[in-house]
Amino acid sequence: MPDQAADESTGRARLVAALRRPTSRSQLTAGVLLGVLGFAAVVQMHSSDQADRYAGASQEDLIQLINAQAVAEERVEDQIAALEATRNELEGHTADTEVALELARRQASALGILTGTSPAVGPGIEVAVDGPPLSVGSQELVSGIQELRSAGAEAMQVNGVVRLVGSSSIVDGPGDSVIIDGTQVAAPFLIEAIGNAAALEKAVFFPDGFAEDIESADGEVSVRRLNRVEITSTRTVSPPQYAEPVPEG
Repeated sequence: MPDQAADESTGRARLVAALRRPTSRSQLTAGVLLGVLGFAAVVQMHSSDQADRYAGASQEDLIQLINAQAVAEERVEDQIAALEATRNELEGHTADTEVALELARRQASALGILTGTSPAVGPGIEVAVDGPPLSVGSQELVSGIQELRSAGAEAMQVNGVVRLVGSSSIVDGPGDSVIIDGTQVAAPFLIEAIGNAAALEKAVFFPDGFAEDIESADGEVSVRRLNRVEITSTRTVSPPQYAEPVPEG
């Protein structure tokens, strides 16, 4: 018996040594095969334990396990559906917010142009008005500006320094000048207007309109269509003196 134990110990030691330091390709192959067989044995034992556990379960236990699994799957599916709904709702809110912000920007830009608080650029015309001394005054200019506004002018300025808006006032000034909203502007006058160039030009030369009034006073009117008219003058809106905003709600 001692000799047998010694042989087994010596054989095990030789096997371990061969696996650690294989001296030939056959020893390396044998070591890999032994490792794979060992892994397969462990997996088989684990699977057998699982199978033995379910094999020993009663029908009622198995039904409970199946029901529990179904409930767990249903709960996971409900959570996935809830998360997807939340994601879709957030995406919808984000899209709505972006649309609202873009609409607000456009409205603010349009209001800025209408009130004269923002510069403007776009296609339109330049109307040059000149004549003998005292031939062109506030009355003629008001007539021409109203014609342009009726034809769809979105923004206008005079001589590049005064922005015209719906509330602008024009009165005669000293000599060949007019005073527009407190600013004195001298002849010759250059009215720049943004809008449909064809419609605006037609408004200038409308029968019995602005151009004929100027020409009847020996003045001259010329129109130049432009793809780009830059209106750089702006106005400062005064805060209301008496009115106050009404709180919402």
